[in-house]
Amino acid sequence: MERKIALITGATSGIGKACALILAKNGYDLIVTGRRKDRLEELKKEVPSGIEILPLTFDVRDKEAVFQILGNLPDRWKNIDVLINNAGNAHGLDPIQTGDTDDWDAMMDINVKGLLYVSKAIIPGMTERKSGTIINIGSIAGKEVYPNGNVYCGSKHAVDAITKGMRIDLNPFGIKVIGIHPGLVETEFSLVRFKGDEERAEKVYQGYEPLHAQDIAEIVEFCINRPPHVVLADLVVLPTAQASATLVNKNA
Repeated sequence: MERKIALITGATSGIGKACALILAKNGYDLIVTGRRKDRLEELKKEVPSGIEILPLTFDVRDKEAVFQILGNLPDRWKNIDVLINNAGNAHGLDPIQTGDTDDWDAMMDINVKGLLYVSKAIIPGMTERKSGTIINIGSIAGKEVYPNGNVYCGSKHAVDAITKGMRIDLNPFGIKVIGIHPGLVETEFSLVRFKGDEERAEKVYQGYEPLHAQDIAEIVEFCINRPPHVVLADLVVLPTAQASATLVNKNA
């Protein structure tokens, strides 16, 4: 029997990479996507022996590339069992009145439209087979709004709403739809948000233990291994030191 296949976007680092490695350990063959080809090639070397991996280099916000590449997968890779929409970014942390419209475009294009494009390419196969699991990686920012988070929070609120809508629309097909909404996770997230300012990014995670990418990957692993009649539909995951989007107990 052929192994199951998982497609993971944003697999070059952080949560996406951790999910790829943990699903490989669960015997899934992998389609991994990202913009950094070298990182995907490195990931190929880290998966267990015997696991097949198909690296695909494209930007999820490029609609033509998404449909061209995912719409022409080799037959061996077409029956995707698990889709993890992980690709996403925060750009800038400015009040709405001084926000950079390029940052706004990037967040809406990657976090919302990119998720939609990839899902649109994969869902028809799942509905045809009447099986599959979709996991959308959201954020605590999709449940709350915080100062200077405006557009990023808006994009993640959209992810939350789209996930709920997917669950309703795909219910007749037996497809599981799961939203996982992490709080503070120590990844490249803050480095991207602060546009390469390492000192500022590091301060975000000082004084407490944040979540790690592996923590989220282990939750993904638990979700996909539930019995067919069980779906963990909506999960908010915080480090113990974090009580809300804005309240973190540092130096406790």
